[in-house]
Amino acid sequence: MQASGNKKTKAHTAIDEIDETGAFARTAAAWCGRIEEGGRYAPEAGRYHLYVSLACPWAAGVLTALHLKGLEGVISHSVVHPTWARTRPDDPNDEHCGWQFRAQGDAPVANSLGHGSFECDAALIPDTVNGFKTLRDLYESAGDTAGKYSTPVLWCKKEQTIVSNESMDILKILNSAFNALAVHPDVDLFPEAHRDATAALNEIIYNHVNNGVYRCGFARTQEAYDEAVKTLFAALNDLDKRLTGSRFLMGDDFTWLDLRLYHTLVRFDCVYHTYFKTNERRIADYPGLLRFIREVYKQPAVKATTNIKHIKMHYFTSHPHLNIYGIIPAANGPDLE
Repeated sequence: MQASGNKKTKAHTAIDEIDETGAFARTAAAWCGRIEEGGRYAPEAGRYHLYVSLACPWAAGVLTALHLKGLEGVISHSVVHPTWARTRPDDPNDEHCGWQFRAQGDAPVANSLGHGSFECDAALIPDTVNGFKTLRDLYESAGDTAGKYSTPVLWCKKEQTIVSNESMDILKILNSAFNALAVHPDVDLFPEAHRDATAALNEIIYNHVNNGVYRCGFARTQEAYDEAVKTLFAALNDLDKRLTGSRFLMGDDFTWLDLRLYHTLVRFDCVYHTYFKTNERRIADYPGLLRFIREVYKQPAVKATTNIKHIKMHYFTSHPHLNIYGIIPAANGPDLE
């Protein structure tokens, strides 16, 4: 499914999505295709490619699911450089900055203002499918009209187009569509027994925590920030109480909701506390939440997709109006072990 409308929207990023009150208002994903037997996109080994950023919580969660299901040999993937770059550097009228592809050993990159020197490390995987230099190139090759070139992206090599760029939909696809090809088909992040409970709790976690940290960090008025930080910490307080006496959000069952909460919390102390001004408390100050992220981190698939270096590098180097010189603070957050 392509973005609606016939007129292409100006290239933009999440930091441009601000409503009339100065509050961050995330727009919906533009590509929401499905993979299913008998449909346009059938579950086939080698047909699909996943584009992710290890810094992005939404994309990292999807990559975690790929590993949890044992689909690494079925769906290939690329990892972008954490530092945004000008996507049309030869056009003085186009100031869009976004995800770029680099490879280990490439020369270090600077932020979009030319400050800093950020290495190209072993975690990077260039676009081996299409050879594009930026994620914008990928979107535009598919005829995107929305203009928001976000990760994750699930790409169909056969039809040369985007299947989906909605992280929740991709999680569901990975959870069940490829079970016949998965090493771990019994792993179920969306158990039917917890369907209603996870959906209800997600209303709080998504709105006030996952998206709430961005509402704090990208707010452009004091009122918008004050409201966002108030609801964020009210939610964290409640979740800490819940997780003090429970292994995961649904007891002993690890679900998609735990995965998404973890990928926000693991970024909290090392980035959001400073960068997004969510400094009322740290996750290290919450016994239940700290125990939770350490419990989740024990899983090999989670460790493999948690890259604190990329997380810090992205946030502190990609938005120059928030951090002109791209200085990356020292703290990495609590010991995840």
